[in-house]
Amino acid sequence: MPLEKIKVLDLTQVMAGPFCCQLLADMGADVTKVEPPGVGDQARRSMGFTMKGEDTAAFLAVNRNKKSVTLNLKDGEARDIFYRLVREADVLVENFRPGVTRKLGIDYETLKEMNPRLIYASISGFGQTGPYAARAGYDLIAQGMSGVMSVTGEPGRPPVKCGIPIGDLSAGLFCAFGILTAYVARDRTGRGQYIDTSLFEGALALSIWETAELWATGRIPQPFGSAHRLTAPYQALRTRDGYINVGANNQRLWKRLCTAIGREELIEDERFATNERRMANREELAAELESTLRERTTEEWMEVLLEAGFPAGPIYDYRQVFEDEHTLARGMMVEMEHPVEGTVRGLGIPVKLSETPGAVRRAAPLLGEHTRETLRRLGYSEEKIAELEEREAI
Repeated sequence: MPLEKIKVLDLTQVMAGPFCCQLLADMGADVTKVEPPGVGDQARRSMGFTMKGEDTAAFLAVNRNKKSVTLNLKDGEARDIFYRLVREADVLVENFRPGVTRKLGIDYETLKEMNPRLIYASISGFGQTGPYAARAGYDLIAQGMSGVMSVTGEPGRPPVKCGIPIGDLSAGLFCAFGILTAYVARDRTGRGQYIDTSLFEGALALSIWETAELWATGRIPQPFGSAHRLTAPYQALRTRDGYINVGANNQRLWKRLCTAIGREELIEDERFATNERRMANREELAAELESTLRERTTEEWMEVLLEAGFPAGPIYDYRQVFEDEHTLARGMMVEMEHPVEGTVRGLGIPVKLSETPGAVRRAAPLLGEHTRETLRRLGYSEEKIAELEEREAI
């Protein structure tokens, strides 16, 4: 596997950090999740639904392919164990609030003295510097302050967050990207480095079209529902029994859409003659198209539009997504065996490598499942391990 020689220490909790480390683990990295004894990652108990065991489905979703070791990093001897793990690690990922790692003696400046090749990545709400660095950060807050919520939803309606936690997930993705970039750089320099990213920047960095509009026109971008801010028609339109997404993002496809649905006269309509005019008359455009699309079902229009070579798609709920033959053909649902839950499902790996593909090898670990195994590997005796357990250092 492509990352099988990379050793990662995962000190993160909840979503952004665990997601980042799971991406690395899926591609073969040896990821050890270091958790507080007794409680572990707070997502084990406090995030959503449980099934047979105590760990939530949310925890299982972002911690597969990892080992779990429990260490009380406030305990000196447990911290020494952690330092031994640091000396052999390639990567460390943490998402404590800024300043906490320094208090614990596990900050980058301390650890790089032990391991100059260490790549140390921090994910926080707002980053390690700047006026808001000390603030607590959550996905909802990041979406609001990055501008994402200001362009989400229908015009004139109350603020709506993106349906998925885009701040958390994008921060995790960018952090994984940064880690792999630093790993390549280390091959040249022999030195690790510090990586700093945040939920705020993760959400903001995805605001490509919105910032383009702001800086090109001076206008503050507004929400358009399902519509695109740079082209039309590119949105969900009502059919007889639901909605269908249409993607006429150039003049050629606009003409193809009109021809396919039998509305050729719209091609010559001055209101819709160019993309700029169609954008200026979005509501009238949607009304004209929907007056025809309401005559048939979504499935019927799908047949018509796909036959015409026009990009269109239904709007699925998540049950329908995983009933779709393409989802299954692309391996986007996988099954894993868990010691408590039995067979659990998870999302597949979205990047397919032809020579060194990733793989889902095991389900998320039980709390501390690999502590004893790891300490034995480090040379600790059974008596010493029992002593550490007795005083809750591990």
